[in-house]
Amino acid sequence: MRGLIGVALAAAVVVGPVAGPAAAEGTIRQQQWHLEAMHAPEMWRTTKGQGIVVAVVDGGFDLEHPDLVGQFLPGRDFSGSAGGVGTSGDGHGTEMASLIAGTGKGLGGTGAKGLAPGVRILPLKINNGSVGVGPVTSSGFLGQIGGAITYAVDQGARVVSISQGMNAAVPLPGEVAGLNGVIAAARARGVLILASAGNSAQEGNPVEYPGGLPGVVAVGASDRSGAATEESAYGPRVAFVAPGQDMIDACTSPSGYCKGHGTSHATAVASASAALVWSAHPEWTANQVLRVLINTADGPKDGSGRTDRLGYGSVRPWVALVAPGDPGPADVPPLPVAEAATPTTPSSTPSSMAPAPSSSPKADASPSCGGSVLPLAAGVVVALAAVFAVLWRRRAAQ
Repeated sequence: MRGLIGVALAAAVVVGPVAGPAAAEGTIRQQQWHLEAMHAPEMWRTTKGQGIVVAVVDGGFDLEHPDLVGQFLPGRDFSGSAGGVGTSGDGHGTEMASLIAGTGKGLGGTGAKGLAPGVRILPLKINNGSVGVGPVTSSGFLGQIGGAITYAVDQGARVVSISQGMNAAVPLPGEVAGLNGVIAAARARGVLILASAGNSAQEGNPVEYPGGLPGVVAVGASDRSGAATEESAYGPRVAFVAPGQDMIDACTSPSGYCKGHGTSHATAVASASAALVWSAHPEWTANQVLRVLINTADGPKDGSGRTDRLGYGSVRPWVALVAPGDPGPADVPPLPVAEAATPTTPSSTPSSMAPAPSSSPKADASPSCGGSVLPLAAGVVVALAAVFAVLWRRRAAQ
């Protein structure tokens, strides 16, 4: 029963709140509002991200999706599960890859396009507790992320995109120290690491790792107006926000496309933004790319420079390409990297897919995907989510 509830909890969070089918609103490409909002067609005249490898760390990938065929480099499976990197338990990794590098070739050329369709994706599979992958411990989760980051660096990735997170209260100090060392080594070799800030702003706003670790760029989610979404985690760890509401992307649903929301989607968009800037300025360092993204972000209207909700504002790669300004020193980080972030509002409330701290080092600690998705026209999945929610309520009452 415990295992069943664990699977149910993971599935319920991945599916998330019901979002209606979008098929009647136009083609998949026409529904990707964020591409026009971010002036993607104009940016693509300058660069589509060619020459940049983005490593995506997630629960698996559909390597044969029509919008992603030809976009993947040979990846690696760190999850220990059967099936390899091309097997996905929940489709989340496929979505993130699509938001970054989708070609739109599906559906006769009207499929989902990524913000940086010229980049190559290095798919790195971890055990994130999704359906079909199996239970995960905090040591397994953070350890696999560390292994994936190291592999990405060795394979020449410039950007590592991690749309995953675990409640910072769960891992043991040694596990965190190990991942901190990996991140520091990656930074020393010039790699930019971005991760989702989390979707638990209304549930105690716990810090999530790896997004709350020093050296990682934590990304929040914004809506169509540029405001932070209600679910988007906040605090000093947030660098900036990116579109993360009503996002349409390629996935593993029967239709091949999903509509979702969350800081995971925002992280993928921000990672693609970094790839675009780096493609246009390959001589820049990670520090300079990040500094330009921060300097060109749409900062708070009150002139304060940053807020805990928006960070330095909405990421705007189109401005960074046209008027980047001075990228600054190559070897000076634009964000503090001295110590890990702490919760803005301390709370014992666990994050969406991670339990409260346990005395057992092997305590079940399913991570959050940092987002929620609903396959288009997927009524069956909604029904399953309702059943899972009932199981979770029963568990909470025990």
